[in-house]
Amino acid sequence: MKKTVYISLTADSIHHGHMKLLETARKYGDIIIGLLSDKAVAEHKRIPYLNFEQRKKILINFKGVKSVIVQNEWDYSKNIKSLKPDFLVHGDDWKTGHMSEIRRKVLKIMKSYGGKLIEIPYTKGVSSSALINHLNEISVTPDIRRSLLRRTIESNKISKFLEAHSPLSAIIGENTLIEKKGKKIGFDGFWSSSLTDSTVVGKPDNESLDFSQRLNGVDQIFEVTTKPLIMDGDTGGKVEHFEMRIKSAERLGISALIIEDKKGLKKNSLLNDTSRQTQEGKIKFSEKISVGKKAQISDDFMIIARIESFILGKGLNDAISRAHSYIEAGADGIMIHSKSKNPREVIAFSKVFRKNYKKIPLVSVPSSYNQISEKTLYENGFNIVIYANHMLRASYPAMQHVAKTILEKNRSKEADKKLLSIKEILNLIPGTN
Repeated sequence: MKKTVYISLTADSIHHGHMKLLETARKYGDIIIGLLSDKAVAEHKRIPYLNFEQRKKILINFKGVKSVIVQNEWDYSKNIKSLKPDFLVHGDDWKTGHMSEIRRKVLKIMKSYGGKLIEIPYTKGVSSSALINHLNEISVTPDIRRSLLRRTIESNKISKFLEAHSPLSAIIGENTLIEKKGKKIGFDGFWSSSLTDSTVVGKPDNESLDFSQRLNGVDQIFEVTTKPLIMDGDTGGKVEHFEMRIKSAERLGISALIIEDKKGLKKNSLLNDTSRQTQEGKIKFSEKISVGKKAQISDDFMIIARIESFILGKGLNDAISRAHSYIEAGADGIMIHSKSKNPREVIAFSKVFRKNYKKIPLVSVPSSYNQISEKTLYENGFNIVIYANHMLRASYPAMQHVAKTILEKNRSKEADKKLLSIKEILNLIPGTN
């Protein structure tokens, strides 16, 4: 009986380092590839652009590959324990760093049944991440980007979306990473806010900024980024216009449109006085959702209903009743909005909502109740958290401070400590130098 060899791969891109690994593995027996699921990859970095089935189709056709199975954890131990392969082939780069603990566990398991670890020298001068980043600079198709939201929700405990009002703010959101316990943590995508889009061009947040102008802004963001984007669709406009907005957003590669159940001239929900704001009838708003779902072409695109019951003082029962109606009409997710400084009412909503809907995405925008942690949101059933206006709110005071400093000192020297250097600005955008 031919011996078995286990290899673990992500395989979002295939390079000569992978080929070297496969060539070595073929010498020892039939290859079983443990292909990392989106969820497993998301534990340590962004999810692959190709989904699991697409990556599997590529790998199964390589010479010597007997089967491709799912590896649902970053750690190989579970699959090794179950399969008991004769050999595991791996690059020697995992001897140090956060992977060293996984290596130790794998060695212990293989020793227990007589398996052997084969380590080959790490292929220098090549990086899967670098290759993916290079491909990103060339193009990320609308179809790939649009599909990323659903996969992100399925892969993460809670997905983090950051407001982006310009290509520069989006570049910051795309590339800002921290490392915790060997895991790279960043934002999962962008939020296109009607408030910040309007403010940037000096217009009020009342839908006076034309939707096509906002789509043009998103298009500019998409030219320099790769992550999915959720768009604030305000009320969605008239039903006839909503159909066209869905088609335009979907064609561009936007992953989801969130529309709020208010009517009349749009007013921001966080205003102190909401007495002149009125909520659309439940049935009428449900009909708008239904029309939107019929207008979309791909299964990836999402329409998320934003419920304003708490904003307008109508309470939990009204919010839950509307959620039922909107989901029946085809809504792919629910955003429950609140301007309370205490998260109590949104938590109360989530507890009742989750009794009936276990898998429908639930969105929180904790602008006012910002003391709540992502962990608490997740524990109470939320899938997505949107940081809805923070990048614009950060930029204004910084620019105002610099302007005042220049006026006060009659020169710019004192402002330098608050500024990027000219060198950093020139290096910020690829191709400037």
